[in-house]
Amino acid sequence: MDAVTTLALPHLHFAPAQNWLNDPNGLVHVDGVYHLFFQYNPYGSDHGHMSWGHATSEDLVHWTEHEVAIMCRDDEEIYSGSAVIDVDNTSGFGAPGEVPIVAVYTSASRPSRAQRQSLAYSTDWGRTWTTYAENPVLDRDSLEFRDPKVFRWTGGDEDYWVMVAVEAADRQVVIYRSDDLKSWHYLSTFGPAGAVGGVWECPDLFPLAVDGDPDDVHWVLLVSLYPGGKAGGSGTQYFIGRFDGVSFHSDVAPAPESDPHATQWLDYGRDCYAGVTFYGLPADERILIAWMSNWDYARVTPATPSRGAMTVARRLSLTRRADGGLHVRQEPVLPAGPVVASHADVELASAWHLPVPVPDVALIELSARFEWAEGFAARIRHGEAQQGGVVIRVERGVLMVDRTQASGQWHPSLASVEVAPLAGDHRVDLRIVLDRTSIEVFADDGTTVVTDLVYTDAGADAVTIEPLRGPAVVESLRIVDLTEA
Repeated sequence: MDAVTTLALPHLHFAPAQNWLNDPNGLVHVDGVYHLFFQYNPYGSDHGHMSWGHATSEDLVHWTEHEVAIMCRDDEEIYSGSAVIDVDNTSGFGAPGEVPIVAVYTSASRPSRAQRQSLAYSTDWGRTWTTYAENPVLDRDSLEFRDPKVFRWTGGDEDYWVMVAVEAADRQVVIYRSDDLKSWHYLSTFGPAGAVGGVWECPDLFPLAVDGDPDDVHWVLLVSLYPGGKAGGSGTQYFIGRFDGVSFHSDVAPAPESDPHATQWLDYGRDCYAGVTFYGLPADERILIAWMSNWDYARVTPATPSRGAMTVARRLSLTRRADGGLHVRQEPVLPAGPVVASHADVELASAWHLPVPVPDVALIELSARFEWAEGFAARIRHGEAQQGGVVIRVERGVLMVDRTQASGQWHPSLASVEVAPLAGDHRVDLRIVLDRTSIEVFADDGTTVVTDLVYTDAGADAVTIEPLRGPAVVESLRIVDLTEA
């Protein structure tokens, strides 16, 4: 597992040294090391020749990129999938005393366009990989059967492997079981349901305890889709319900048509797609990474020299908000860094210009209340003439992220304003993760998230906060420099 390059900065958003990247694949945690595999083109910065790239980290912040793990062939591309640690060697891929890591991925046939599920395995903790000689292991005679996510079911009297994959064009998640990862048997189908405005992709299914209560566990089913995302183009919805080892049942009755009131979105921005979680973590820990782009414009984003990056890693939990509804909560996994600005109880009757520049990689924590105002607007990374930058606008029950002046001119969809609901009407807590190419806004204790690509200049950086039609109070504001953390 020779290293290609080590990203010395707290990249937060992993990107390869060069070439194309999209969906995260095979996320697995082994012996204190996080393995991130990903859709990768070894030959260029455009989508094609799909293979599995590979990177590792001990903290989800600093990443080391390695040689390609599973390489495409003339007749097959290696599409998205997952990886498991076969502790009991149910697959037989490990010699006595060896624990294999088994990758389950979609074989995309170049001649026929058929999509089938196949295996590769490693007996040296991901350093080298062997393709299973009897691939594929599951074939539905379909052109749109892909993205297997595999986990171990341990409920009831039986233990076995479970696969969730998609019949993408049918907007369905199909569920299978296996004892050895080689022979698979159909269990059930979920969908269509929720948002169905595009093909379904990259499912994940896992349990979460409500507010940490082990006696109140629900299952979460993630489903990405394109098009049809909440903000346009790519997006990820989730369903909360029950899984009995055979079928998933949503708490909201499935409907064949999209219901905007029933659909819950993992992210209200345009650039959080195909997110999946790590295998191999303790049962009470669930961490997700997603692709930070959108199929509307992924092929034309700047390549410098790589094209594509991942979101910040996010720790997931399930919480019940004041309205009684269950929501997935996302907490960014961040390094520590020096505080470069700290303020408390600042009353705003007009625009407040902070004198401290925004670091290249920053965390901005902002709490504000506005009983007597309609809200406030925070402009970040703008020039001396108050132009450019990204604008975060909070009004009663609504969060807006405006990147129209901070995203370049290389695609019209970049001039967008994302809108997300907020639980409260008169105050808000925001955690804003920002670098030169992206912004991730976590609100309502992480139950409302907006992720967008933005491209800002290294000019006169600043933060300006302005109340909207009435006085507001900044209860606290901190800017943390993560550039050298």
